[in-house]
Amino acid sequence: MRKLLEVIAKALVSNPDDVSVNEVEGERSLILELRVASEDMGKVIGRQGRIARAIRTVVRSASAKDGRRVMVEIMENA
Repeated sequence: MRKLLEVIAKALVSNPDDVSVNEVEGERSLILELRVASEDMGKVIGRQGRIARAIRTVVRSASAKDGRRVMVEIMENA
């Protein structure tokens, strides 16, 4: 899932080198923390959150076969 999210995010942003994905594992869930440059936040979130919602849907659908719940959090690089 990490690689899928990374590929999608790098295709959307102006600074693909600033994209990083961190995995936080739980017992039955996985949280993917997507970090992008501050100037790329709007590109990843989209108008009214449409792109962020689409990214979450794709990742959730891809993870359905694993039987784990995957959540995507979008964060700004410091």
